[in-house]
Amino acid sequence: MPDVRTPAQPRPTGHDGGPSASALLDFVRRTAADAELIASLPLDPEGRTWIRLNGPGGSEAWLIGWPPGTGTGWHDHGGSHGAFATAAGELTEQSLTAQLPTEGWKTLELADGVDRERKLSDGGGRAFGPHHVHQVLNLSGESHAVSVHAYYPPLPLMRRYSRTGPVLRLEAVEQPEEWT
Repeated sequence: MPDVRTPAQPRPTGHDGGPSASALLDFVRRTAADAELIASLPLDPEGRTWIRLNGPGGSEAWLIGWPPGTGTGWHDHGGSHGAFATAAGELTEQSLTAQLPTEGWKTLELADGVDRERKLSDGGGRAFGPHHVHQVLNLSGESHAVSVHAYYPPLPLMRRYSRTGPVLRLEAVEQPEEWT
């Protein structure tokens, strides 16, 4: 992975001494505004591309390219909090407002009213807590999107889910070596 510079950053911290979700949001917004960095990401017409970045205070950070029509699928971040910002194009985030149990279930029926959707375009970002479940999509039929993501602590795992109507199913638990 290339060694990528990161902009100067303030050091607000969370309760454990690591960067807070708001500090991560500030980082991803500033990094998304770095036109030279964004232009350095190779874009693939069919699959997502990424570069690992130096995040603030020991966080994990990524620059990600999204071809038209791609997305993450439903997932969480294994108890890490984080933030992401769109650097180019537009991304749609679909998320759940309910806190899910992290262990001991395979299938859950979601209550009405837990779905949220937001669109994030150039510079738009959001922070999230350690129990956040979402999917991120590039719904464009023609244009790539590029985004910056940061997580603290670095992702210990990711849980992948499938969803049919109100039913959410735990499908897989991925370890860091599977995506680095």
